[in-house]
Amino acid sequence: MDLGLRDRVYVVTGATRGLGRAAARELVADGAKVVVTGRDGGRVAEAAAGLGPHAAGVAVDNADEEAPARLVATARERFGGFDGILISVGGPPPGFAADNTDAQWESAFASVFLGAVRLARTAAAELEPGGVIGFVLSGSVHEPIPGLTISNGLRPGLAGFAKSLADELGPRGIRVVGLLPARIDTDRVRELDGLSADPEAARAANESRIPLRRYGSPEEFGRTAAFLLSPAASYLTGVMLPVDGGARHGF
Repeated sequence: MDLGLRDRVYVVTGATRGLGRAAARELVADGAKVVVTGRDGGRVAEAAAGLGPHAAGVAVDNADEEAPARLVATARERFGGFDGILISVGGPPPGFAADNTDAQWESAFASVFLGAVRLARTAAAELEPGGVIGFVLSGSVHEPIPGLTISNGLRPGLAGFAKSLADELGPRGIRVVGLLPARIDTDRVRELDGLSADPEAARAANESRIPLRRYGSPEEFGRTAAFLLSPAASYLTGVMLPVDGGARHGF
């Protein structure tokens, strides 16, 4: 299936590892050009080099107020256009309500929530009809995840913002979509599994609750993201798509 991605230009934040990197890789594989970001300059350079000549890297923090304009400008300067953005950020620190500090909440809000809002707002002002804004969120949008209290507090609010944005931008022909990953086999998920006394038992228990009985691969997530960002999904907006192997049983 031709997704219509050839020569389209996207910004993918948080693309030095995990889900952001997987999405960037699939976009490039289908013919798109990408600007990838991350906070670590060395990792950004490595990620861009690994994707080849159709990728450029910019080291920025999503919490930086100047980051959105800089990223859109880089897309236009390097590749001559700007067709969409996938906003992916690292997960907030784990912890329970009694454990997480004000400083952790404030830092996560600046990066996960306000940074994403700024990126989306700037993208909305720059995109033409046919453009798309994507958010990488979490299954915690629908159901809290034990031990991830900060994420449980911020992700649902960001999903609400994305839904509002979809309503506002729809008349302009700009789509807004979200992806809700659960257990995808990334460094982040392995780190979370490792917090338990017995990581192997924790993984086995998690897999037993997934109808497909396994964790997803980053490549599976990346292909899903590439489809949602593509012209092939041109009539999908305001959707929050679980990428979880069937773990969410509600509609």
